[in-house]
Amino acid sequence: MNSFESVTLEVSDPTAAEAFYAAFGIADRVNVRASDEPSAGFRGFALSLVASQPGNVDALIGAALDAGATTLKPAAKSFWGYGGVVQAPDGTICKVASSKKKDSAPAAPEFDQIALLLGVADVKASKRLYAARGLAVGKSFGGKYAEFDTPSSSVTLALYPRHALAKDLGVDQESTGSHRLVLVGGGEPFTDPDGFTWEAAPARNPA
Repeated sequence: MNSFESVTLEVSDPTAAEAFYAAFGIADRVNVRASDEPSAGFRGFALSLVASQPGNVDALIGAALDAGATTLKPAAKSFWGYGGVVQAPDGTICKVASSKKKDSAPAAPEFDQIALLLGVADVKASKRLYAARGLAVGKSFGGKYAEFDTPSSSVTLALYPRHALAKDLGVDQESTGSHRLVLVGGGEPFTDPDGFTWEAAPARNPA
């Protein structure tokens, strides 16, 4: 593995999930496929959308709720900015936030960055594992957070302590069953110590 290319969410109803993510505005950033693997509780990950202003956060969350999402944490101001958390009908948790506390333009359902946040037992150990497999570390804050440079993907890959991520999302960290998540990249499949599954990226035809 020397790249991270895409995210695949495993869902019970791919057609419904595709419709939801299209309405939410991120259908071009995630793939879905059918799965009936048992899964209960916190799946250990979240999609994080970073918007430029609070109005955009509200617009994105509104679009998600209109499409069938449920609220985990209502959008609100905090010391770091403004944000909220919703859960998609397929169970995926999405955090939408902005570092700004005031709007500077008309609100729109737009975001500047989307990241896949993996909740792991040991950020430092997982960072070393992924770095050894070829992923370049972009940002790192000890055992609290690590982010990788992912030029092959429109989604940034980041690591959080599992308990801290669950707390931030407003859920209990306990779970059973599948993560219902597949990361795609590199040349060989593997499963990391936290149970996150990687699949090899499809071979590209030479130009």
